[in-house]
Amino acid sequence: MPGFFREVARRVFAQELKDSNLTSRDESDQYAPQYVLTPTGAKVNRIFLVGTLIEKEDIGSDSEYWRGRISDPTGSYLVYAGQYQPEAAQFLADCELPIFVAVIGKTSTYTTDDGNVLTSIRPESIQQVDELTRDLWVLDTAKQTLERIKAIEAEENPNSKLAKEHYSTDTEYYRAMVKKALESLKETA
Repeated sequence: MPGFFREVARRVFAQELKDSNLTSRDESDQYAPQYVLTPTGAKVNRIFLVGTLIEKEDIGSDSEYWRGRISDPTGSYLVYAGQYQPEAAQFLADCELPIFVAVIGKTSTYTTDDGNVLTSIRPESIQQVDELTRDLWVLDTAKQTLERIKAIEAEENPNSKLAKEHYSTDTEYYRAMVKKALESLKETA
């Protein structure tokens, strides 16, 4: 298909994704990708995360629909997989807890009746990984988050400016989040 490309899968810690509530589409086309802009200026349509799958539950009524909770050193992500994500749903059905997993998926937002925005992930792929893979993901995600924080402080690009305006981003809060994530690696070493 000419012009077709996949969005880059961004690395964002769970706490930052949870804090995100600004969504946008680049065009007025309903099929254009939806993005979540995070407080440090990551523009996320697809996400790459590695963490510990700590809960799973089949919440479907008529057919299997799995919800999984994956934790990283800053919080947790919710992933949902059903008939449109058959491999991910099968993985969640079959795996033993807890295990380290790598997930690539699309972010999805839901606004509750009281106006809160909840972000979840529809996995395109989910697979078991080892502790080293998780540790390397934490290091890479910390590095990328710090780069975004520097861009916000310098107001380097439109995403940084928009994030700073919308969230009044407290860069020290996100630096502390990164520090906490990195310190968690020392605890397991």
